[in-house]
Amino acid sequence: MFSLDLINMCSLVNMSFDPALGLSEAANNFFGHLNSLVGSVIFFDVLFFNEKTLPLAVAWLIVGAVYFSFKTRFINIRAFTHALSIIFKNSSDEQKSKSENSSEEVSHFQALTTALSATVGLGNIAGVAIAVSLGGPGATFWMILAGFIGMSSKFTECTMAQVYKVKRPDGSIIGGPMEYLQNGLKDLGHAKLGKVLSVIFAVLCIGGSFGGGGSFQVNQSLSAVKLSLPFVGEQPWIYGLIFSILVGVVIMGGIKSIAYTTGKIVPLMCGIYLLACMFIILKHIGSIPWAFGQIVSGAFNPEAGYGGFVGVLVAGFQRAAFSNEAGVGSSPIAHAVAKTNHPAQEGVVALLEPFIDTIVVCTMTALVIILTGAYENPDYESLRAAKEGAALTSYAFKAEVSWFPYVLSVAVFLFAYSTIISWSYYGERCWVFLFGDKYSIFYKVLLCVVVFLGAVTSATNILEFGDLMILGMAFPNILGLYFLSPKVKNTLLDYEKKYMNS
Repeated sequence: MFSLDLINMCSLVNMSFDPALGLSEAANNFFGHLNSLVGSVIFFDVLFFNEKTLPLAVAWLIVGAVYFSFKTRFINIRAFTHALSIIFKNSSDEQKSKSENSSEEVSHFQALTTALSATVGLGNIAGVAIAVSLGGPGATFWMILAGFIGMSSKFTECTMAQVYKVKRPDGSIIGGPMEYLQNGLKDLGHAKLGKVLSVIFAVLCIGGSFGGGGSFQVNQSLSAVKLSLPFVGEQPWIYGLIFSILVGVVIMGGIKSIAYTTGKIVPLMCGIYLLACMFIILKHIGSIPWAFGQIVSGAFNPEAGYGGFVGVLVAGFQRAAFSNEAGVGSSPIAHAVAKTNHPAQEGVVALLEPFIDTIVVCTMTALVIILTGAYENPDYESLRAAKEGAALTSYAFKAEVSWFPYVLSVAVFLFAYSTIISWSYYGERCWVFLFGDKYSIFYKVLLCVVVFLGAVTSATNILEFGDLMILGMAFPNILGLYFLSPKVKNTLLDYEKKYMNS
């Protein structure tokens, strides 16, 4: 089996980089073959319901999120207003953390915006459109539910990131699954398992930063921008080159540069996009009750598209997982470097991410797609078939106001750019974990190359590769968190006693 896989991989490389092939075809071949090899594991069908199946990765995320919700006694509900107070009311705990933890590098707000810039991206625009196109309006219901229970997963992983963060010789902080899997499981007497899981996670995270966090963002943003600026579509390599340069300028400055940039971009991009969505929604205000009726009824309709009930559920959960990344283990890398007075405090702040990303932003995108009828418009069948979700959303806006695609193009560009620079930090930290600080420059150069390639390969292959890597990260992450859940519970109880219940 090993020799066969090795032969397949060698043929994959040879075929993908045959000089006779164009750059675009070579990239498509590479991602296509890689997807088929890895996808057989990540999307292995494990559950059956009326002859329908559920991919292993999606089931794993659902079970994990439900478990952590009960383990933390639904911290996603109990601490929601407290999380808002930490961010927006400049609580005394925040002030204390600033004075006592000067060695850390970013504030709660900067950590939140850095993580949000990685999650609030093209998944909210392109991914939602794809989910609704595949599963119908009912997929929105499952996206919202996934975001709700995902808040508990986000709390769990980001709390552990603070508990097991490490200060490196140069004074920087590194943390996330690669640290709490290795050191946390070592504390529990499972050192070998922790080391294996941490390495697997780091490798997958690097792949995720190249795929869903990098090339996918460029690819999907290009599909929307070229509708407003056709010449961009005629010379996609120019778009990829510009993106590569802009990304390189920021990521060379490290987390402080990234946090500063995302702190400026995230509020702007969210404001632009949400205002555009609100315009469309208010224009169809009389149809909003109908839209929500379609969302609820479609979620449980056994005759719905994409294979009925289970298919709609899969479409919703899969795209929500790709969008908010709860349980995937990416956000803890950003939250590990935040100034905080207690590890659980950062977990509380982090649980706002799935709410903002999925319950607010994704739902508004879904409403635009549903209210305009773009998800079932036969004129857009080619876009749905090619999974060009950003372009589909752009057409939905254009159907209402002719100049809206220009506004969306700006938002899409900012979404993609902020996501790439945030994911670059995740990938770079994992690269450093595996190879050491002095080799981080190699990762940054590779990322810029992959960002360029994202402009010249197909959306379908990029989308699948991004899913494979990012959803794959959940396997080692959630497995480790099951072992660490007693530590999470005790940390939360201590925080509640000292801060929430005082």
